[in-house]
Amino acid sequence: MYAANYHKPSSLADAVAALASNEDAKVLAGGQTLLPTMKQHLAAPSDLVDIRGIDGMVGVSVDGDMLTIGAATTHAEVASSADVKAHIPALASLAEGIGDPAVRHMGTLGGSIANNDPAADYPSAVLGLGATVVTSKREIAADDFFDGMFATVLDEDEIITAVRFPKPAKAAYAKFPNPASRYAMAGVFVAQTGGGVRAAVTGAGSDGVFRHTGIEAALSSDFSPDAVDGVSVDAGDMLSDIHGDAAYRANLVKVMAKRAVAAAG
Repeated sequence: MYAANYHKPSSLADAVAALASNEDAKVLAGGQTLLPTMKQHLAAPSDLVDIRGIDGMVGVSVDGDMLTIGAATTHAEVASSADVKAHIPALASLAEGIGDPAVRHMGTLGGSIANNDPAADYPSAVLGLGATVVTSKREIAADDFFDGMFATVLDEDEIITAVRFPKPAKAAYAKFPNPASRYAMAGVFVAQTGGGVRAAVTGAGSDGVFRHTGIEAALSSDFSPDAVDGVSVDAGDMLSDIHGDAAYRANLVKVMAKRAVAAAG
């Protein structure tokens, strides 16, 4: 691992200043992606800005029809939160299925969506629920946030502070995990929201997380597993690697969508 300067700011303003004043600085939240890439010499940030000690960056709150989760809240904290279980149980279930206990107690919601790994679980929940990503600069709708594989619309000096999730009428997540990493080879988050049915796919798309309009249209007419049978999933849009080719993943998307709808009831 290359040498790096470590910053532990006590406020969001100090964190933004440290990030802006060092061209090659990176935010450190859970470190579940950043630290391994540094160890492998695939990343060499000059400075690490640790946001975990900043007030307001951790925790879950409920205000009316909105559930807000701080960006530095760990997967384990989301999975065990009574508020998440009561208002969006699908989100708690998703968090409980991420990685292993060590990963869940270090990895964070904000770190996951900022990294936007094409096989990560949280991006599908953010997109599937039509959440709002709150940052040090602005509020970004989920449909505008993700910008392709490992990419988002975040500026270099912008820090995610929280994510606001609207409570759905129904929602569930189902994934087919890689047996070694627990990353999704295909995962589908479905939700009945105030704006209609949403279905977000992770792990399978060649350009990262995406909404599947065919599944959404079918479920809008009939929110049942059988409705997915007639949907076409284009293998040309799927990833293909040593774990599964494009046709295999296209089939998995339909299978996981049906399981998610069944779980949502």
